[in-house]
Amino acid sequence: MRVLVTGGAGFIGSQVAKLLEVEGDKVVVVDDFSHGNYKNLSGLRGEVICHDIRDNSILKKLPRFDAVIHEAAVTDTTLTDNSLMVSVNFNGFNNVLEYCLSKKIRLVYASSAGVYGSGSSVMKESQEPTPHNTYAYSKLLCDLKAAKFMKQSAKPIVGLRYFNVYGPGEYHKGASASMIYQLYQQMLQNKQPRIFKYGEQKRDFIYVKDVARLTVAALKAKRSAIINVGTGQARSFNDIVTILNRVLEKDLDAAYFDNPYASVYQNFTQADTALLKSTLKSQAHYSLEEGIQDYVKKHLAGRTF
Repeated sequence: MRVLVTGGAGFIGSQVAKLLEVEGDKVVVVDDFSHGNYKNLSGLRGEVICHDIRDNSILKKLPRFDAVIHEAAVTDTTLTDNSLMVSVNFNGFNNVLEYCLSKKIRLVYASSAGVYGSGSSVMKESQEPTPHNTYAYSKLLCDLKAAKFMKQSAKPIVGLRYFNVYGPGEYHKGASASMIYQLYQQMLQNKQPRIFKYGEQKRDFIYVKDVARLTVAALKAKRSAIINVGTGQARSFNDIVTILNRVLEKDLDAAYFDNPYASVYQNFTQADTALLKSTLKSQAHYSLEEGIQDYVKKHLAGRTF
């Protein structure tokens, strides 16, 4: 199969592109490198094209593909340039959607659990979305647009609402990298891990290796759908500190501080994974303990920052 991966130099996109090649698929990456990193493409054999997905002229020049996996996006939720956020995330998605519809090929695209906003219970795809920031709103716009065309599309359109992803390939993201990566860096230097008061916030943390595998599996979906991609388990920031202490063989107490983003912050996320299991016939394999262990021992150990 020949697959176009937009945002293929990014955190998740690069993992997806590499997994596709491992499975024998031909991959072409399109990325403008404004948020991705060339180091994420180390070992990739496929063609890499530097281009802004908001300019659809590149799509008209590309050869035919069997499918597109659309990962290109601005993902920093603290970005204050709302115009840039919506322009890249929604206008870019529109170009890719129109391309797939016109070519009658499969589309798998990255959405976000951010569309659910605040809550205290399991998040289901059927519930009313309440995005709390521009990033989440831009992803909701993509979901709404995709839903309009799902019934009439010749091939399945699958939106994946990623929950809280962590793992190798996120190093370039700075302040928007996962809490697991940021706390690891602090604790490696024997600093107290800094987390919002009082570490009881819970998230559905999912390892990027699971995310990549499930994203590739979505290419074989028999019908269109918008699906949660999480583990179905909510774990606290305090849990992360406990696990990292064990893996790093340390005994550091958390340093709690006020959350400056309290008004737009998701204190709880947990995916309902019933649709994931029924549609993709698969689920996350890594527990938080297993994911952090793999991440630290196989990818972070010995890395210079």
